[in-house]
Amino acid sequence: MKRFLLLIYTLLIVAMITATFLEHSHDAAYAALKVYHAPWFMVLWAVLALGMVWSFFKLRLWRRWAVCMLHGSFLIILLGALTTWFTSVKGFVYLKQGEATQSFMLEGGRGTDNLPFSIRLDKFRIDCYPHTDTPADYVSQLTLRMPNGQERPVIVSMNRILTLDGYRFYQSSYGDDGESSILTVNYDPLGTGLTYVGYILLALSMLMVLFDRREEFRRLLRHPMLQRGAMILVLAFMISPVAKASRQLPAFSREKADSLARRPIEYNGRIAPFNTMARDFLLKLYGRSSYGGLTPEQVVSGWMLRPDAWQSEPMILIKSAELRNLLHIDGRYARLTDLFQGDEYILQQYWHGADSPQMAQNPLQKAIAETDEKVGLIMMLQKGTLFERVSPGTEPISQSRIDAELLYNRLPITDVLFMLNLTLGLLSFVLFALRPGGEVASLQRKDKRLALTFRICEWLMPVSLCALAFAYALRWYVAGHVPMSNGFETMQFMALVVLIMACLLRRRFALMTPFGFLLSGFALLVAHLGQSDPQITNLMPVLSSPWLSLHVSVVMMGYSLLAFTMLNGVMALVVRRQAEALMYLSRLMLYPAVFMLGAGIFLGAVWANQSWGTYWSWDPKETWALITFMIYAVAFHVQSLPALQKPRLFHIFMVAAFVTVLMTYFGVNFLLGGMHSYA
Repeated sequence: MKRFLLLIYTLLIVAMITATFLEHSHDAAYAALKVYHAPWFMVLWAVLALGMVWSFFKLRLWRRWAVCMLHGSFLIILLGALTTWFTSVKGFVYLKQGEATQSFMLEGGRGTDNLPFSIRLDKFRIDCYPHTDTPADYVSQLTLRMPNGQERPVIVSMNRILTLDGYRFYQSSYGDDGESSILTVNYDPLGTGLTYVGYILLALSMLMVLFDRREEFRRLLRHPMLQRGAMILVLAFMISPVAKASRQLPAFSREKADSLARRPIEYNGRIAPFNTMARDFLLKLYGRSSYGGLTPEQVVSGWMLRPDAWQSEPMILIKSAELRNLLHIDGRYARLTDLFQGDEYILQQYWHGADSPQMAQNPLQKAIAETDEKVGLIMMLQKGTLFERVSPGTEPISQSRIDAELLYNRLPITDVLFMLNLTLGLLSFVLFALRPGGEVASLQRKDKRLALTFRICEWLMPVSLCALAFAYALRWYVAGHVPMSNGFETMQFMALVVLIMACLLRRRFALMTPFGFLLSGFALLVAHLGQSDPQITNLMPVLSSPWLSLHVSVVMMGYSLLAFTMLNGVMALVVRRQAEALMYLSRLMLYPAVFMLGAGIFLGAVWANQSWGTYWSWDPKETWALITFMIYAVAFHVQSLPALQKPRLFHIFMVAAFVTVLMTYFGVNFLLGGMHSYA
């Protein structure tokens, strides 16, 4: 029976993995395949649920209340999903200003259904962020007319829903005329409530598992082998050579350019100092925040005043060697004149278009697109469309916020910390491996200098944490919202969480020092390589919700702990004498890691239900998060799976399982897209 349930469990995971690729394929035959709605897919879930019920009686789980409630919560969640599938009604209503309706279109074009009341759109408006044209919210002012003739004015906007007689209305879009409104309609009085009961029981049961003295987590906390472990990790990374100084170029003087840096402008949908735009321009164009000893303001002023002189400067970074060979360019940088033959734009003859099938598969096409974007940036600057001056009558942003943004732009904290943390992580790993018995005391007797060096690394960890926390708080203040809206910000937050956990645990687990430095360093390195400190932008309307910070922070803390278990596995496979001790440590970390991931998934489901009317839509990101959760949950069942009791096999499983974390966070964004592609 156990083998049969494991087979069903594996088939579900394989089906979801396959579906995430098939559902979003460009092939029409694959796109028509609805795996998630197929009867056999629901049968697999039903069989798994029945298997869980069988386990209750076979293993007598009622004697372990926490574990019993944990598994029972999953059964209730599945029952809620099944109820939603059979009883819910979904659709949308298109409202024109001044017109009333008492019906809505059913999802999938299956006709219409009637409402027990009528809705009239009085006015639709788009609220923008102050002093910009960037949408902050979409607002529909409605009048409801009840069956008794009573009228009631209401407002529906993003993250502000209307609930009446079991019907829920969500602001989802608007018409091309800018005056019509499109509302999503969801009628699910039974399924949603039942599912939410499952979420609440899940949260309570996870806390009970962590605090119950009879459960494994509390036993592992007292295990004597959790203080031991060692490894040697070889790390190498290359630092780009420093660019050569350029010849004298026409630009503002340093004093005038510095005064220009503080001037507020409208850029990228918000009011920002000139320095932010200039810095973004130079980073995107050249890959660095200075050129030939000139500041970003001097470079931008030069391009604006004397483009004829600057167009011959080799400052357009082209990473693709194939494209450089195609354009006959020596070195990594091209001149603007290298991309033109008279009035003919050379890249045009090699460009197949953004929607071309070659775009996703051909690295050359991607390189051409990136280079074309940089050329477009120069053209926008010359035409005066890259930014706009703030009108005299507009209230500017506060001087304190300008000062904070200038300070943030000029302090390369992320760049410095990723190099510092990786270096200290490598050093502390080597020192940790040199300890004969894995104990600090034995190391101190062996060589006090090595012990002192390791202690210095430990002392520097709070310094790194404070520096990163300062940068994160500064970005928070400048942006005006919790910075968790893109890949750079979430990786920065992950590094922050890793350092906090490492500082809290390093006294009990000495290997937290190298782990903390390496994981935070790699997270900051990914942030640095991915976007080189991207623009601080306003949130899109759907993200303007307190659920954002709660959902993302809990998930990222779970990912951080899972990264620790992966490093534990690597260490154990390299230094086998510590494999058993590290297995116990990974099993200890597994509980809060998987529980945080599970809590984050279901917090996201609640947020989705509050934003667009459905708590689960099989989006690739949420599907892969569920896949990750299910794969790591296998590691809890070491009693049922004897193979995982062997340290080597357990660590191999933990290292392999981390691939799903990488796929969830990075792979979905680059390969599959979906509603979470903005993250």
